[in-house]
Amino acid sequence: MRSSRHSLVRLILLLVSAAVGTTALFAVPGQAPVPQKAPVFRSAIDLVTVNVVVRDRSGNVVKGLKREDFALLEDGKAQTVDTFDFEEVDAPDNSAPPSAIPTILGGVGRPAPAPLVGRPVVDMHDRRLVVLMFDLSSMAVEDTQRALDAARDYVNKKVGPADTVAIVTYSSSLDVAQDFTSDKNTLLNTIDRLNGIEGLGFEEMVLADPDATADDTNGAFVADDTEFNMFNTDRRLQALRSMIDSLAGIQQKKSLVYFSSGMNQTGMDNRVAMRGVIDRAVRTNLSIYSADMRGLQAVVPGGDASRASTRGASAFSGRGVANAFSSMSASQDALSSLAEDTGGRAFFDRNDFGGVFDRVIADTSAYYVLGYSSTNPARDGRFRRVRIQLKRTDLRLEYRIGYYAGRDFVHSGKEDREQLLMEQLASDLSVTDLPVYASSAYFRLKGNHYYVPVWLVVPGSRVPFTKSGDKAKATLDVLGVLVDSRQFPVARMRDTVNLALGSTEKTERKAVQYATSFELPPGTYKLKVVIRENQGGTMGSFETALVVPDLDRNPVKISSVVLGSSLAAISKKDDKNPLLRNGQQLVANVARVIPADQHLYFYYEMYDPAEGPAAPAAAGAPAAPRPADRPIKVLSSVTFFRGQTKAYETPLIEVPLLTSPDRKAAAFQLDIPASELEPGLYTCQVNIVDDIAGTFAFPRMALYIRK
Repeated sequence: MRSSRHSLVRLILLLVSAAVGTTALFAVPGQAPVPQKAPVFRSAIDLVTVNVVVRDRSGNVVKGLKREDFALLEDGKAQTVDTFDFEEVDAPDNSAPPSAIPTILGGVGRPAPAPLVGRPVVDMHDRRLVVLMFDLSSMAVEDTQRALDAARDYVNKKVGPADTVAIVTYSSSLDVAQDFTSDKNTLLNTIDRLNGIEGLGFEEMVLADPDATADDTNGAFVADDTEFNMFNTDRRLQALRSMIDSLAGIQQKKSLVYFSSGMNQTGMDNRVAMRGVIDRAVRTNLSIYSADMRGLQAVVPGGDASRASTRGASAFSGRGVANAFSSMSASQDALSSLAEDTGGRAFFDRNDFGGVFDRVIADTSAYYVLGYSSTNPARDGRFRRVRIQLKRTDLRLEYRIGYYAGRDFVHSGKEDREQLLMEQLASDLSVTDLPVYASSAYFRLKGNHYYVPVWLVVPGSRVPFTKSGDKAKATLDVLGVLVDSRQFPVARMRDTVNLALGSTEKTERKAVQYATSFELPPGTYKLKVVIRENQGGTMGSFETALVVPDLDRNPVKISSVVLGSSLAAISKKDDKNPLLRNGQQLVANVARVIPADQHLYFYYEMYDPAEGPAAPAAAGAPAAPRPADRPIKVLSSVTFFRGQTKAYETPLIEVPLLTSPDRKAAAFQLDIPASELEPGLYTCQVNIVDDIAGTFAFPRMALYIRK
């Protein structure tokens, strides 16, 4: 069952030792000791690789050139060629047995465990490396068949001893049908196994007419994969990126033939992901050859026979036909960008797909590989133009004209920064450069739903503040997702938090706390949150299981016990938040470390306590008392232990009536001066007794009182 309500309440807390304030930064006692900042070691060498095909006036490849024959410039500045190699794939002696080919795609489909730099190098010298990728999510049945037929014809007629081919598919996930091999029979058998797979056809062209009415478009189905693409980022681009990353250890040129039926971009995030895929491909020395398997297409007013026709006159108007052309062109733009920007080529509007493989063979038969380290250290993400010259002027050069430099956080745009957050949220290997701590609680609402507050804490010493006038300011980005046991997202959070301090205030012993809340049914959930400070781009993640129990099955029904050390003034009314009463909200202390000069605030609830006999009705009153008037007898106290010794116990508190009759809840609020306890570590036991029912519970927690 999905959450029917997700309330996002932003609460920024800066832990200080002053009195409670009323601004956006609330004064709260200190929490856990701030961990020392650990050094972070990173090393990287950005080697730019350029493939160069040298031809004479007859179009033949020129061999035998040396490093000294080439001059390489980047943005007009001479560069030193650090690595130089000549690859001749179709040489007669290139006949290594298939057993000499290592496993390369064994980890494809999983997030990259490390950056591209530093991957183990796989030597595939003098081999033509080709990946055939079938995008089943976009291709209809007939398009898939054409792609398989083209691949079968390529293997039968054009794969030679030096050709090493891999086959992968993408539908809802990226799957390796066959790792790299030179065995034709193995490749043909793999293609035959794929022959019965039907395409899904998500990207079929739609006649989009803004003047069309409901009757005009009745019967025209448009596939909605919004839920499928988390945060509006096309997962096919993520699949391409995963495939490219798996080939990063091979320095030689790679070719990826991408069979598809178009790739519509659905938002700004796609363009960021597109740039990321192109950048990875260029750095990995991989060219993409995209083939639109819809073949030669004709735009027919009202749509072709592959889908239900639209109704009304709008489909036959000039605008309707123009929109159809625009839709078809838009579905090819992404494929064109992938190909042209990586040194490959896009093949559209043709029914003979053999030219795709002819171009791959021509581009990879014989070429020079030049590698250099740029003298421009700036990581500004700008395009850098590459120019290669030869001493001989009678030769023609073929190479890509440039690349995009790496981009650090300072030079990243809004879309790139958002993409970085989403990548961390989706990554199995989370970043921990910024420490993040979290805690949660649960309180029963009506209808067996629960109010679940969640608190996130970041040490203030790890948040860089910049001075602006008499203030010190900083911003944090928060991105998170809550998924249920089926891995289905039930709630998301996205917020940018602005912090402001007096310029003289110190942050060494402070922490920034962020609060949000969910309304959930009982169940087990998984919460993952990414927080980033926006000065240097340092990020941290927190991932945990969030369990909401079904209290109706428990003999004693009690909520979480929330321990706080401060009350914050809140003007916003929220009837479902039990921690907010009379304009003041209890601020949870996540670390449970309390200064001795502060207060201990406890809040917890008991549900469905046993009812005693109804008191006699007063004269003129209704005979049956209301639920709020029915007597109960719930007792509670808090005991503090140091080791096995009782150090302190609060007086017994009795609740005679339900405090929240609509939820059948008896609430307890305790205020204990921390000065009553000596500094040190305590085990805190909350004693709850339903005296009428004869039931009890004793939840425990650890807390630390510091000087």
